[in-house]
Amino acid sequence: MSDLYHYYELYSTRKYVENMSNGVTIMCIYLSPLANSTAPPIEHSILQIMREASLIYCLPMTALQSFFKSGTLSVQEAIYGYAGLAFAQHFLNRLGPEYSTLVSLLEGGKSSPVHAEVLAKMKKRLRQETFTREYVLDIVKLYPELIRILYVNFAMRHYTMHQRENQLKPSLSFQRLHKDRALSITEIQDRIRKTVSNTHEQMVFEAFLTFNQHILKTNFYTPTKVALAFRLDPSFLPDIEYPIRPYGMFLVIGSEFRGFHVRFRDIARGGIRIIRSRNREAYSINLRSLFDENYALASTQQRKNKDIPEGGSKGTILLDADQQDKATVAFEKYVDAIMDLLVVGQTPGIKDKIVDHYGQPEILFFGPDEGTADFMDWASAHARIRGASFWKAFTTGKSQSLVYAKLGLDEKACTKFQTGGPDGDLGSNEVKISRDKTIGIVDGSGVIYDPEGLDRTELQHLAMKRRMIANFDVSKLGKGGFRVLVDEHDVQLPDGTIIEDGLKFRNEFHLNPLSSADVFVPCGGRPEAVDINNVHLLLDSEGKPRFKYVVEGANLFFTQDARIRLEQAGSIIFKDASANKGGVTSSSLEVLAALSFNDEEFGRHMQVTNGVVPEFYSAYIKEVHKIIERNAALEFECLWREHANFPERPISVMSDELSFAILRLNGELQESRALWDNIPLRELVLKDALPPLLTERVGGLSILLERLPESYLRALFGSYLASRFVYQHGIAPKQFAFFEFMGQYYSRLSD
Repeated sequence: MSDLYHYYELYSTRKYVENMSNGVTIMCIYLSPLANSTAPPIEHSILQIMREASLIYCLPMTALQSFFKSGTLSVQEAIYGYAGLAFAQHFLNRLGPEYSTLVSLLEGGKSSPVHAEVLAKMKKRLRQETFTREYVLDIVKLYPELIRILYVNFAMRHYTMHQRENQLKPSLSFQRLHKDRALSITEIQDRIRKTVSNTHEQMVFEAFLTFNQHILKTNFYTPTKVALAFRLDPSFLPDIEYPIRPYGMFLVIGSEFRGFHVRFRDIARGGIRIIRSRNREAYSINLRSLFDENYALASTQQRKNKDIPEGGSKGTILLDADQQDKATVAFEKYVDAIMDLLVVGQTPGIKDKIVDHYGQPEILFFGPDEGTADFMDWASAHARIRGASFWKAFTTGKSQSLVYAKLGLDEKACTKFQTGGPDGDLGSNEVKISRDKTIGIVDGSGVIYDPEGLDRTELQHLAMKRRMIANFDVSKLGKGGFRVLVDEHDVQLPDGTIIEDGLKFRNEFHLNPLSSADVFVPCGGRPEAVDINNVHLLLDSEGKPRFKYVVEGANLFFTQDARIRLEQAGSIIFKDASANKGGVTSSSLEVLAALSFNDEEFGRHMQVTNGVVPEFYSAYIKEVHKIIERNAALEFECLWREHANFPERPISVMSDELSFAILRLNGELQESRALWDNIPLRELVLKDALPPLLTERVGGLSILLERLPESYLRALFGSYLASRFVYQHGIAPKQFAFFEFMGQYYSRLSD
């Protein structure tokens, strides 16, 4: 705050700071102008300080703070520069045309595992080493005059003169907009080229220009905000790195975090994930891969959501290196900042209406993911406070048994290794529903291992309490069993091996021969923990896989190349998009209920009050379970049948092909007027697709169809028909298969 009023040539005569018990801090500052000040009149400056204080609150300290403190840049210019810097760090095209040419020549590595491995290593090195975070920052600091020019270009698109400013002088930054002629895009590009010293510097500042051109709306000029949010047009993403273009994306920057949200359809659903870093090295790695991880998670979610109306989305919140204990604050700021762009501001001076270049209403659906399961109720309540009409549906809160049944295996006799412990959402449920002999578990606290099988009663106890394996009673370990925690050093295992670093041992235990088991169920862990460069460590000396069966509970634990390599070696793998879609089905049906009931009905049928669970809620949960089991069985049988017909095709590849086949047909069906305009057919399909219990409780199909938005009903219509057709007729159906499939519905209509 001192830097802010000093910038306007004011000084304080008195300051008072009061910290309230609810976390609110009140600052009372008495200001006077400096003698011989050339700044605007004090009443004008104070208005600007009031407006710009929220920028200081959002980002009190940035890497460009020194330019603001010295008066080289205004607070708006410095904060904009930091946002542009963040964008550039993530989206500079570091691979270049040469890499694209090489990929084409080598057919993307499809013809040879060696080619795939070389391309993967090259891509990783180019992305990590070409433009480091420090290198980009050093370049930006060299040219503050370019930041000013680029800020003017940004402000001309998003700044609006507010009612209280009509009689007062606007900010110094805004005055610069009209001081000189605004430069065109071509003129800015020419100025950048003439100012910088080399092509790397030019690429950095052209990334700022790309940022400006693709911001559709932002809360940058909202008077009260807790973090910066930018709705971006994803068209700038290069196809070579991101082959499927997202529908929409958000960049959110706060004082404790940086985050993204990516969705692949207008109506989309997916969880919000908190990403923590154990040390600064881990933070740097997580920061470099943040958007790629978000994109990959959302893409997987898109394939996973093939059975439901909503497309796939995902949000990520990376906590800053020194803010690892601020998950709650970061999540709340992330949600509130995005709400600034979803809810039209109607309170002048508090939440003003922003400039909207997107021009259409947007609704996002959030769900729980790693680290956010306990925050969903708050988010829904906050959406209601912010006036969001969709608040009830804003947030929501599979077993390998089919593999056992198909292969005639006794689950109790199968050994299993699991990543993701009894404290997590997936890990705890896996412990609760399984009956196998679990030999090892890896979680955030360390590794626990018992070759004779971990005590299931103790595991169940930890799962019910949602506690890590650090709380496991080691007296219940058998001969050869051990526990190594991440903060331990020089631990001796029963076989005499010395573990020097518990953290390293935890991170690599899934590659250790000790983890070998019949079944591997990843329920947690970092994305791409197994890739083409280390997958050979999951094979024994004879080239046979150390895990016969892999059922992916966690998303993206394996890269696709690694999956294919394991399947070629003999593993049976059911990848994430097929194996763990039950959660999104549950969330989607929860949203359906929220959209179907009015506020009074929702409170009566869907909300637990004083520990009393509504009768409908209990019955609806059972119906949701049946739907999840039915969808899982349909996809499993389809994939098993396809693999039996084409054994040379990996199941992990067929899983993607099946998802894309459903999504492609879904899109075509939603665009078909002939099918949708056939009202009797439409109602018959929707009757099958909607849960009977919900239809009955609302008062019948006609009432339910009146309450649900048409866009949602079209999405439900398309997703239900598409998934049922593909599950029944396969990935590559015969020419007249769809005609025969629809004949079933027309026969029912004629009966």
